[in-house]
Amino acid sequence: MKNSQNGYKFTLFNELYFLVAGGTVWTDGQPPAFSETSPAYQHKHSKKGTKSESVKDNHVKPAAEQVNDGDDLPNGEERSVSMYAAVHGSQMPEQTSGLRSQEPIPYLLSKDGPENVGKFLYLEGVEYIMWNTYDVHFYASFALLDLFPKIELSIQRDFADAVLYEDRRRVKFLADGTSGIRKVKGAVPHDLGTHDPWHEMNAYNIHDTSKWKDLNPKFVLQVYRDFAATGDMTFGRDVWPAVCAAMDYMDQFDRDCDGLIENDGFPDQTYDAWTVHGISAYCGGLWLAALQAAATMAHRLGDRPYAEKYKLKFMKAKAVYEAKLWNGSYFNYDSGTSSNSRSIQADQLAGQWYAASSGLPPIFDEHKIRSALQKIFEFNVMKVKGGRMGAVNGMTPKGKVDETCMQSREIWTGVTYGVAANMLLHGMEHQGFITAEGIFLAGWSEDGYG
Repeated sequence: MKNSQNGYKFTLFNELYFLVAGGTVWTDGQPPAFSETSPAYQHKHSKKGTKSESVKDNHVKPAAEQVNDGDDLPNGEERSVSMYAAVHGSQMPEQTSGLRSQEPIPYLLSKDGPENVGKFLYLEGVEYIMWNTYDVHFYASFALLDLFPKIELSIQRDFADAVLYEDRRRVKFLADGTSGIRKVKGAVPHDLGTHDPWHEMNAYNIHDTSKWKDLNPKFVLQVYRDFAATGDMTFGRDVWPAVCAAMDYMDQFDRDCDGLIENDGFPDQTYDAWTVHGISAYCGGLWLAALQAAATMAHRLGDRPYAEKYKLKFMKAKAVYEAKLWNGSYFNYDSGTSSNSRSIQADQLAGQWYAASSGLPPIFDEHKIRSALQKIFEFNVMKVKGGRMGAVNGMTPKGKVDETCMQSREIWTGVTYGVAANMLLHGMEHQGFITAEGIFLAGWSEDGYG
């Protein structure tokens, strides 16, 4: 245990390199905007093709109106509520106004004064040059929340703004050759862009991420975690319309109305080469945790109808999730019939990790959580180089690495740290430090691959 904790201390500091060494931008205010007549703007868009493809002919459109409704809040405080949140409907309103997409998106939630810490961007990596890639910010954002909480809230405000906007410029998706619009209203963007961050989001174009099942729940979970950690009621009220929109957007993926979202038979989540069929341990668990987080946040903000709505949906969806996936010792990879449907996914309890980290009640019985974590430790961790590399993403029940795709047989640093943190949160200190130590040994020690 002592050696494991020494490795923990080492990585605790060294893993923070990504905040400063991997490509970071920190501005002191609003992102720059180009006028249509400026040389920079004309040069930037001079290679656009036909008129139908030009930026000028497309729109970025707001999706909600701001209304005041302070009846349910203490001291009569005002709160911003989206139009559909105010009436508790599940349908998005029709667009009634638009902005030309070369104009900056109006950052309605940006704050002046001491709360304004500017705009912050960091790259996913040197091979993936996308700013603030959100599905992996899910794993990395704890560092910002602990060390620079106002920067973390600034990033969440940017994504809250982005949820409520639509960019109808057409893009082609590489995985299947289809095309769609760059940013769908109600969907959390995969990233804030590459060449023109904040204005031209979703630089990622392998899949249509508006159909991914993890981004919206991850947004709700991160927002609630940050809200709970900082106690910032202004932040909570400001982003609540986007939380409602993000939750309502997911209704389309609950096709049998059992409260639980289903995956669509392609890699529609952060593991973008690993196909999922039906109910997914990973995405379904994130959704359950998001329902619980949204219900709790609604209660704290005084939105009683939404609190009750999400609470009831959580209870309904949880029963379905456990009935379809729990096999007595862990949650199956998915509810399909493929060869890897019973695989042991290291990340199967990602939703529970966030619930525990945010002070929410456990989404499953404690014995099931500990049983699944123990299974992950014994198979995904200890059966790979004797536990000296971290947790492999996928493992078969027979104790062999899941060879379904490249990502199922990989070990991801953030996922392993998340699994280790989850173990620590549930009293499994020995397993947690051994799991985390694998990343230190493989990535940082003289005996590893560093």
